[in-house]
Amino acid sequence: MRAWSWWMVVLAVTPGCTAYIDESSDDVMEAEVALVQGNQLSSNALALNSLALNSLALNAIATKTIDPNALAAIQDPGPSGTLARAFLKYAVGCAFTTAQSFAFTWTDIDGLAHDELYKGELGVASGWATGPLNTQGKYMVSACLAARVNYYQVPVTISIRSLTEPLKTLTGSQELAQYPDVEGAFWGNLWAPTPFLHACYNDSTVSNSRSWKRDCAVGHLLAGGGVEECGMIDIVGPCCNVCQTLNSAGQYYPSCIERPGQSSTTTKFVITTGLP
Repeated sequence: MRAWSWWMVVLAVTPGCTAYIDESSDDVMEAEVALVQGNQLSSNALALNSLALNSLALNAIATKTIDPNALAAIQDPGPSGTLARAFLKYAVGCAFTTAQSFAFTWTDIDGLAHDELYKGELGVASGWATGPLNTQGKYMVSACLAARVNYYQVPVTISIRSLTEPLKTLTGSQELAQYPDVEGAFWGNLWAPTPFLHACYNDSTVSNSRSWKRDCAVGHLLAGGGVEECGMIDIVGPCCNVCQTLNSAGQYYPSCIERPGQSSTTTKFVITTGLP
């Protein structure tokens, strides 16, 4: 089952990249800060053929509660296990609240046991701790993971925002003043029959994004010319072509076209990222 937005909008592109009309009226409240450090997830951890997705995410986590005994992928001592653990660490960080965590042990090729404790950070799908991910959870965890991929695998503190709670930022938030440059947006579903992730960029902040080594929304510039995407994250161009107008009150894109080029249906399960 897909998560469709409860409202539809009409795309109206004009010179200057004008898109949707923003009719949001959330402009007087203050929200909690949703800053994330260490957003250096490798795009390889999202590869369609890695155990991180096919064996761990699709077959183990999505069908039941997180049961360490059922997750052989994260106990693999080889390279696939490294990817699977990275994927799960970031997924738990996105999904769980700060009061939740996931612990397990794995043994390396030398027989040394490693005790892991992955802590929650953002709480976009806290129910995953006690049951399977629901539709919203699949979309929000996917978007959060995409937002935390870093081409260079270097830590950069970013502001993660969304129309969807608990990431809704509104006027008065100190976070908006400290992270004023909206980088772009991320959305998709890693648990779909054919997993997909999309990204778009704010064309007025591209140089700032690249100065912070954040290339996954705008694309990595190759030395010989051209632009390289971050693994499976499909860059669909400027956000103003595919998303509802940036909400000035909370500095997030309220919704985007879920499958650009395939359908006009929108999704509100979008994560917007901000930089200093």
